[in-house]
Amino acid sequence: MTRKTGIDRRQMLAGAGMAAAAAATGGIATAAQAAEATPTGWDQECDVLCVGSGAAAGSAAVTALAEGAKVMMLEKMPILGGTTAKSGGVTWIFNHFILREQGIVDKKEDALRYVVRYGYPRQYNPDSPTLGLDENRYRVVEAFYDNGSAAVDHLRELNAVQFKQFRLFQVDQPAPDYADHLPENKVPTGRALEPAVGSGSTQGGGSLAAQLHAYLKAKNVPILTRTRVKKVIKDASGRVIGVEALQGDKTLRIKANKGVVFGTGGYSHNVELCDVHQPAVYGSCSLPGSTGDFLQIAQEAGAKMGNLGLGWRTQVVLGEALQTRAIGLGAFVLPGDSMILVNKYGKRVVNEKRDYNDRTQAHFWYDPAHEEYPNHLMFMLFDERSIDAFGGAFPFPVKKAEQPHLIEGASWDEVFTKIDAQLAQWQNRTGGVRLAPEFAANTKQAITNFNGYAKKGVDPEFGRGNYLYDRQWHLLFSARRAGTTQPANPYPNNTMHPFAPKGPYYAIILAPGTLDTAGGPQINANAQVLSADGQPIPGLYAAGNCIAAPTGQAYLGAGATIGPAVTFGYIAGKNAAKA
Repeated sequence: MTRKTGIDRRQMLAGAGMAAAAAATGGIATAAQAAEATPTGWDQECDVLCVGSGAAAGSAAVTALAEGAKVMMLEKMPILGGTTAKSGGVTWIFNHFILREQGIVDKKEDALRYVVRYGYPRQYNPDSPTLGLDENRYRVVEAFYDNGSAAVDHLRELNAVQFKQFRLFQVDQPAPDYADHLPENKVPTGRALEPAVGSGSTQGGGSLAAQLHAYLKAKNVPILTRTRVKKVIKDASGRVIGVEALQGDKTLRIKANKGVVFGTGGYSHNVELCDVHQPAVYGSCSLPGSTGDFLQIAQEAGAKMGNLGLGWRTQVVLGEALQTRAIGLGAFVLPGDSMILVNKYGKRVVNEKRDYNDRTQAHFWYDPAHEEYPNHLMFMLFDERSIDAFGGAFPFPVKKAEQPHLIEGASWDEVFTKIDAQLAQWQNRTGGVRLAPEFAANTKQAITNFNGYAKKGVDPEFGRGNYLYDRQWHLLFSARRAGTTQPANPYPNNTMHPFAPKGPYYAIILAPGTLDTAGGPQINANAQVLSADGQPIPGLYAAGNCIAAPTGQAYLGAGATIGPAVTFGYIAGKNAAKA
């Protein structure tokens, strides 16, 4: 089975899956259809209340229902699916059923080393029983391994994904992990799954989310949209027994006899929180509902905060993000072979083909000698070959007029002048970033150096194309456009091609953004939210982007946000139902 490449997946990532999510709201109660208050003072009652409607909350709801609990779901947006519905719908899981069927051994001790080495590099100690982590965080990582494949198997057994099936997510082969090259990674390909129905089309994550919702609706699970939870309600013992929510101007009190599971988004669209906790977020692919509601709710409930500064990162087109924070697409795997990134000094600072999460972190390096962030903005430079051969691979347009933030010039000097003029218009929103006086000279030298690297096929500065990840994902995000007049790359490294000796030349200004943030309260291995003293808050569970990411800063591979969301949603739903 080979993966179809090209525009289908780009369209899916752009959010066409939202149509599937919107369709999933058919027959679901809205604010105007809420039940009347009961004599007890509760407007609704259930066993397990799931807040949110993406992969985390959906997995929790399906699992709790299967355990015999009476389940209810709340979603503050008018449509279901959350950011999952806008994603590619891929689910990254250790030791899943297809690996086992193929006889591929995904050993636990190796898997945990990969997560901790990648996600917690400053703490990683391979000789420590907990690999250098505190006991709780280690147990959370361990729970991801122990429960991930079980969560997928459970969804299949219930037929919560159609035809009980997932399949391998493939490029031209099973997709490589984002750190396939780390020596700790003993199974560098094949951990990424996607639902067999809806994938490879414009549905993507909308398919995964919609299938979970369809299962719940078929079981008559009440799902309320436009319902925003304001706080949790505790009894005299401190146990969470329900929530208070708003539907328009109406307050609802909903009782949860066994537990409340939050599977909500991060806080990418809360500018104040981003300014406090994030190094920089200009725009986000997450839905506008990702405003960090659970942070305040959890704090008021006495929760212990984990790392609040984590995020799933991507570069974004600066001009687009300044116009609207909720962007359609991030600059995920940068297209083109005759293309480089440089900073304000005209220096290359990163392997341009690294994954979006790791590459974006190059924006955050601080220069203590000059008290500045020299990579705060980056400049994507390319020639006619790349925009012609790979047009339509975001942020390259098929037709130049489709990309309003494309800078074009007959010469590099003209491009540089236009870049600085654009920066001048935006400097009050970017910390005053302008091109350094030496930018032109340094950039021309960087291009000359790159041309030599491309001819030899070796990038001695950043190792571009050294790893399977670079080469395979380049095939997906730099699929040659039908009708291009450009020849195939004849050079030894398919990720690099010399720039044309003459213009026109092009540039796009890139800035740091997110798929969503990934910082918040700390959970334990049972998906229970911890209190300030490190003990579980009875009745309160959480999973997804609203918590401190179980895998730390590591984006392990395609689907590395949805995999933990499904897993810890499963853990939360199972434990809550048994409470």
